[in-house]
Amino acid sequence: MDQAVSREKESQAIHMLRKGLATGFPIMLGYLPIALTYGVLARQTGLSLVELTMMSGLVYAGASQFMAVNMIAVSASAMEIIIATFVLNFRHFVMSLSFMNRLRNVERKWKLPLSLGLTDESFAVSAFHPKEANQKNGAYFYLGIFVMAYFSWVSGSLLGGVLGDVIPANLSQSMGIALYAMFIGLLVPSVKKNLRVGLIAVIAMLINFACVEIGMSSGWAIVVGTILGGAAGIFLLKEEVE
Repeated sequence: MDQAVSREKESQAIHMLRKGLATGFPIMLGYLPIALTYGVLARQTGLSLVELTMMSGLVYAGASQFMAVNMIAVSASAMEIIIATFVLNFRHFVMSLSFMNRLRNVERKWKLPLSLGLTDESFAVSAFHPKEANQKNGAYFYLGIFVMAYFSWVSGSLLGGVLGDVIPANLSQSMGIALYAMFIGLLVPSVKKNLRVGLIAVIAMLINFACVEIGMSSGWAIVVGTILGGAAGIFLLKEEVE
């Protein structure tokens, strides 16, 4: 009897895991080209295959990794990169709180590992499937989404690093435009909804420019511009929050 119950639980867990993997497949399709670009740029910046792959495995944040590679290229210090990455990724605290609120019925042992797998894309996809959190073995569903996203990002980064040693230097250098294209792609939809978001971006840009002009290093200029630009957003978007 106990063996039958155990097999049933295992079968249901596998079913939920497969369902999660299938749900996360579109994320993989979106991650692979961006991860390839990151890998190529990181390799051309001077990072080894181990270093760029470990960055994807441990940092696991596309925008921050692109920014870090750019900061490495301008010889920013480790502290500058760490602070800038922390500020850019601060939104993950909010996403984790929202996600954990949705997983109230999931066992506590699952909450920490699942929160580590959150990205903008996996959070958005999981938000469309709130019912699974209340189902038996529902944690396996979210695990499937996050495993698919994580594996595609890390493996895509590694493959990009390998290609960075193969493709011509001129071609790989031209891929640097992907960094700016990605941030513009993230910014434009928000600006269309609210012009104040564009104003915040302009303020951050001007602060960054002013810091560089007064002799501040590029790394600290990015950090200061990000923090003060975000602070400006608190006041400019205050009315909407209220």
